[in-house]
Amino acid sequence: MGTTQQQPPSDLGPQPDGSGPGVGASVPAGSSVSTTPEVRSEMSGAASGPGPGATPTGRRTRRLSLGSASGIVPLARDFTRQALYDWGWLPAATADRRAAAEDVLLVVSELVTNACLHAEGPEELRVSLDAKVLRLEVEDRGAGQPAPRTPHRAGRPGGHGMFIVQRLCLDWGVARSDGTPGKTVWAELAAPA
Repeated sequence: MGTTQQQPPSDLGPQPDGSGPGVGASVPAGSSVSTTPEVRSEMSGAASGPGPGATPTGRRTRRLSLGSASGIVPLARDFTRQALYDWGWLPAATADRRAAAEDVLLVVSELVTNACLHAEGPEELRVSLDAKVLRLEVEDRGAGQPAPRTPHRAGRPGGHGMFIVQRLCLDWGVARSDGTPGKTVWAELAAPA
């Protein structure tokens, strides 16, 4: 039986008092500290209406470089949680909205963990949102093809990651680029109503 080791909080995002860099802040690519991930934020289209919870007409995207970061899974969850706050999913006003946010964080954990265990590690996490769908993408260096373990055995430890992704998501898949190693594993979840 394994134990979960508590990771220290990430140095990304605002501090509880509001100070510190925001998640959308960029970290210089040539930084001398190799464990500091690069964070980028993009938005296409315009938001309809004022405020952080406004429905976008375009797609908003956040990118987190994970190639040399340490504590990758908690870092990816913290990064995604901050995006959910910034995009109005959190704090959740209803049980359904809270469940939707928890599903997103679980899927991020499973995709990043899968890349760590089976794909030579993740390179980048992308979190995108449009009016109806939140899309998660984990780019990795591996050549393998992720798939839910079949037959699925609920009582056995391990091997549940892609089964969980399949059950919680509207759709998921793998995208490969010609001529480059690795792949992008993506998953889409419905935005809460």
